[in-house]
Amino acid sequence: MKGDYQELVDEISGLLGAPATLENRDFGLIAFGAHDSDDDSAMDPVRTRSILTRKSTPAVRAWFEGFGIARATGPVRIPAAPEAGVFRHRICLPVRHHGVVLGYVWLLDAEPGPTHDRLAAAMEVTERIGGLLADEERAGSDLSREFHAVLTAERGWQYDMALAALRTALGPAADGLHAVVCVAPWPSAEAPSPHTVPGTSALCTVPWSGPEASRTPRDGTPGAGTLALAALVRLRSSDALGPAHSAAARLGGTAGVALPRRGIAELNTSWREAASAARAAVASPGLGPVADWSSIGPYRLLTALAQSPSPDPAAAPLLAPAHTELARTAEVFLDCAGQAGRAASALGIHRQTLYYRLSRVEQLTGLDLDDGEDRLLLHMALKAARL
Repeated sequence: MKGDYQELVDEISGLLGAPATLENRDFGLIAFGAHDSDDDSAMDPVRTRSILTRKSTPAVRAWFEGFGIARATGPVRIPAAPEAGVFRHRICLPVRHHGVVLGYVWLLDAEPGPTHDRLAAAMEVTERIGGLLADEERAGSDLSREFHAVLTAERGWQYDMALAALRTALGPAADGLHAVVCVAPWPSAEAPSPHTVPGTSALCTVPWSGPEASRTPRDGTPGAGTLALAALVRLRSSDALGPAHSAAARLGGTAGVALPRRGIAELNTSWREAASAARAAVASPGLGPVADWSSIGPYRLLTALAQSPSPDPAAAPLLAPAHTELARTAEVFLDCAGQAGRAASALGIHRQTLYYRLSRVEQLTGLDLDDGEDRLLLHMALKAARL
């Protein structure tokens, strides 16, 4: 599909004699024509930013939308606005399908500019682009429903049926390389269109039970904060998770990324990994904002355990609010493999202060920090408390 867009954008660039840029209706970059000119001014800041960051700034978007591009059925000429960061005049060709705007083709405008006939020919090409965008949006919506069914189905025949339906909907792509991404907590029951996130086959919301699920939603919306957003992202290589990280960054928030897998047979395992990595990233911000399951260390085991309603009895006194500093001292000490010098440096305290605090930890918990099993118990209890 990406190649189809590129060919059509190149066709418009050839018709109008200027590099064209295709964006979706949310101003996300889809494809752009090659810049083949000795005139460096052809690469103005807006076009450069769009290509490098795959999106436009809110000020640029507001300026463009102020000229009615979402309602236009033909080319729209837009003057420069240096105060909004737009330094060159532009021509916008709205991309529509059955009367609905799905995207925009952009070109820099200059005298004498393209003729009416050439603009008309370019608008005919945008109709073909509109058909592709509509097909992809429809397919993405259908895939998201099937994706949701797989992630929420019980094990057994229900899961098998949902997986078969998703495999049919994906077609040949079902045998490709994918990574599952979990963004959590997600503040809305609505999932964005997959088309707004390049490289994403499906997006859906699912129940979330991570560390922030029980907090009161800031917007008061029922269910806000108790949901996660799941994304199925296409990959080119198993050792290059860039598309999954880019999708997570585009969606915003804290996210976890599962191990890459070929095919969808283990989609339930991928989702557990992605959700576990997201839980770990929420609990331990140092891992995020996007954490790979392969890099979350002990949380790989802890997130696989059933959630306990109460902390381990030995660690419970240490986890009381009055002992927050002691708990942090113990965790850093154990993170540093019991090396007092490293721990004191990390905490910014004198080594004697560290020893005093550790003795208080032993008194509260009844554990011996010189004993390997006691250390392991306390370390896991402290990590589990974050979850």
